[in-house]
Amino acid sequence: MKKLFAMLLSAALLLSVFMTPALAEDVTLDVIIAQYGPNTQNWFLGTGMDGSNFVEKFEAANPGVKLNLEVVSWNDLYTVVSTRISNNNAPDILNIDVFADYANEGLLMPVSEYCPEELYADFFPSFIAESVIDDTVWAVPDLASARALYYNVKLLEEAGVTEVPETWAELEDASQAILDAFGGEVYPWGIDMTTDEGQAAFAYYTWGNNGGFVDENGEWVLNSDENVAAVEYAIGLVNKGFTNPNPATQTRYDLQDMFGAGKLAMVIAPNSVPAYIAEKGYTDIVYGTAGIPHNDGASSSSVGVMDRIMAFKDESAPDQAARNEAIGKFLTFFYDPENYVGWVSMEGFLPAVNSAVGALVEADPSFQAWLDVLGSAKFYPVTKAEWNDVKQGVIAVEQQALTGGDVKTLLDDLQKTITSK
Repeated sequence: MKKLFAMLLSAALLLSVFMTPALAEDVTLDVIIAQYGPNTQNWFLGTGMDGSNFVEKFEAANPGVKLNLEVVSWNDLYTVVSTRISNNNAPDILNIDVFADYANEGLLMPVSEYCPEELYADFFPSFIAESVIDDTVWAVPDLASARALYYNVKLLEEAGVTEVPETWAELEDASQAILDAFGGEVYPWGIDMTTDEGQAAFAYYTWGNNGGFVDENGEWVLNSDENVAAVEYAIGLVNKGFTNPNPATQTRYDLQDMFGAGKLAMVIAPNSVPAYIAEKGYTDIVYGTAGIPHNDGASSSSVGVMDRIMAFKDESAPDQAARNEAIGKFLTFFYDPENYVGWVSMEGFLPAVNSAVGALVEADPSFQAWLDVLGSAKFYPVTKAEWNDVKQGVIAVEQQALTGGDVKTLLDDLQKTITSK
């Protein structure tokens, strides 16, 4: 009897060897994250989350999934990604603002293939709509920001400016008053026409003159009369000495530093400015916020900026289902309020998911006002395949106009280039 039992046990053990599946290998995800501010690197890879970092916490909570995560500055991000793609080494997950080119080239996976349904339902629908091409969602919103006018209360008072400018004419009057009061010690107005944010400057002025990138039918109208006049007005502010001296090289971070140090009286900037000022230790400034100045006959419009997270295809992945599941785990962990609320509030951005709103507003009631602003903001036409070329194109127009180029000729040439593709 004992011999029979031993034989049966041996057979069962032998059978179990053949029936037990081999242990699955770890899934390693290559992740590229944009550098949003001084805290991004530390939060993801340093000691920014309760003494640990995002990667460590994620891998501890998700055994079997490893992250090869890299934080890249916005100045280098597009070049890094383009190089990776051209070398057939696209990241698994990318955090960036543009997506249409990648989607149209067949490089991205539809969100439906990897994003858990519960998480998908948590995103603001209006944000999701900004990442749709041909009824397919190709990316999920990472975070958002809205822009407004920040002004130094004391500098305006000392210059005798009693009302915050609402129109372009009032802006020029206020700038002249500030210039007269402080000379070269204070720049009245900030302009960023760099490769970092030049497209935002184009939006500020063209939308403030009833112009913009596209018309009501979604067609490119880059050389419209309204746009020509708007860019000419912005260049005129520079030529009159109302602005920072080097708009083509001084980024919004340079402007925020000038503003925090009391060297710049007024600047259009995102809702993250308070966090930036606090982080940099600018404690003496007293500032307020207002709508972005506009031309007579037009209305103020906030610029909404939304970045995205997307997943690239990888035909060489040994287990596509496991890879998709791992990407879904990354998203679920990132957007978990326990992590995401800290990330958004740390960098001073607006959330992309409903589950984070309550905690953010409770911690800082001013978030609600910015959420209201964001609800009426205009967004860049990033779902159009030409957007990346348009973005670089309007920046080039601005920079050439700063050195004497004719705005109408430059915008005519850009319009022809974009619409002939």
